[in-house]
Amino acid sequence: MSLLTVNNLSHGFGDRAIFDDVSFRLLQGEHIGLIGANGEGKSTFMNIITKKLEPDAGTVSWSKHVRVGYLDQHAALKQGMTIRDVLRTAFQYLYDMETEMNGLFAKMAEVSPEELEEILEETGRIQDALTNNDFYIIDAKVEEVANGLGLNDFGLERDVHDLSGGQRTKVLLAKLLLEKPDILLLDEPTNYLDVEHIEWLRNYLIAYEHAFILISHDIPFLNSVINLIYHMENQQITRYPGDYDEFLRVYEMKKQQMEAAYKKQQKEIANLKDFVARNKANAATSKMAMSRQKKLDKMDVIELDAEKPKPKFEFKRARTPGKYLFETKDLVIGYDEPLSNKLNLSMERGQKVALSGANGIGKTTLLKSILGEIPALQGSVELEEHLSIGYFEQEMKTDSNKTCLEEIWDEFPHMNQYEVRAALARCGLTTKHIESKVKVLSGGEKAKVRLCKLINMETNLLVLDEPTNHLDQDAKEELKRALKEYKGSVLLISHEPHFYEDIVTEVWNGENWTTKVF
Repeated sequence: MSLLTVNNLSHGFGDRAIFDDVSFRLLQGEHIGLIGANGEGKSTFMNIITKKLEPDAGTVSWSKHVRVGYLDQHAALKQGMTIRDVLRTAFQYLYDMETEMNGLFAKMAEVSPEELEEILEETGRIQDALTNNDFYIIDAKVEEVANGLGLNDFGLERDVHDLSGGQRTKVLLAKLLLEKPDILLLDEPTNYLDVEHIEWLRNYLIAYEHAFILISHDIPFLNSVINLIYHMENQQITRYPGDYDEFLRVYEMKKQQMEAAYKKQQKEIANLKDFVARNKANAATSKMAMSRQKKLDKMDVIELDAEKPKPKFEFKRARTPGKYLFETKDLVIGYDEPLSNKLNLSMERGQKVALSGANGIGKTTLLKSILGEIPALQGSVELEEHLSIGYFEQEMKTDSNKTCLEEIWDEFPHMNQYEVRAALARCGLTTKHIESKVKVLSGGEKAKVRLCKLINMETNLLVLDEPTNHLDQDAKEELKRALKEYKGSVLLISHEPHFYEDIVTEVWNGENWTTKVF
């Protein structure tokens, strides 16, 4: 049974086409991985099928009575509601059914025997629906999912207005999972989850009996939960049964076959053109030349897709700093309340360190405290005199109204236009990206603009907070290579151990010093 049918979909932004006559079907029980390079339109596709965006052409049809759940990171959370209150709203439709049932019970005393029979039948149906949908164990279900995603770490009675962006996304994800819709639409759900909670979500999705569409650049996670790939490339969506590894195998095989057919056809075209050129003027062979020309004119010429630009990251190194890059003395981090015990940390020249531990323990807060962006609650941080720090924040503070070209040029005014364009192109951005406003780019494209700033600075310490969020596989692999080769020092936060394990010389586990109770 088709739950979602997309026919002849076309869409673009300005002169940049995203989809061209695309069709798509989602069947009951399918676990789909929606993949493609940054900017190919994955999030745009989600916005179109959820009716948040109107396509230029084509139709989107959902099956009747299908409940669709979309992880919308921009959904409003009402001030004054606790996390528990928000999670319980996942069951609002059941509370409404209970109200309807209680209303029917109240009517029983004043109806005829015939009407009573009908009411009893209806209340029985509602009772079964409530039981089958776990209505009588709602609080236990809330606790189970909240614990699985780490929401208990910062308290279910906490006002949602006080949450960080990552905590807020966790709450929305938990609410969505509790709703158990017929179709889950998940766009990068692991970005704000730590390793333990990613594992819990993995097991949840493996066992999920309904359909889902998942966008994720975390390939091991994606591979473990999906049974079907839809690949977005060159304005088209192509279906591949199996996991990501099987997709890669078939994709590469098809690509090689297409290239072989292209070379063979180009050789045939060259021979035909050569024959026509040599024989069309000769009366004895002109008919043969005309026949070859007709064959040329009717030929369905194979065209290879243009190669997507692949990023090339090379970090510039500043002068060599002293032995100790920074030292903390009895440092206590936090905002209103302490997030850590007294910290006496030091980082030496040449070290590459990953900060690990559950979300909410203060990893980002520690980075900002070391950099002096937020004041320490107690103690001090001493930075080496000759540090040149490159800082990659987890999220951009605002969406820039500048073009990518202006964004980089303003940062590096000594560069000429050619150099700025070349710098952005090296990060995997096309001419259309470069001339577009930053705010219309995808999350991965915005990350590449920010990395462009970083690789054009001279640094001896890179401080990176979740640099792989939103990056496609090519960009992640290239960033990993560049960080391994970087001769300076690195302090990074990442929820992907398989990304940083080959880069770092040491892992600092924040759970050893946090004041949070686990």
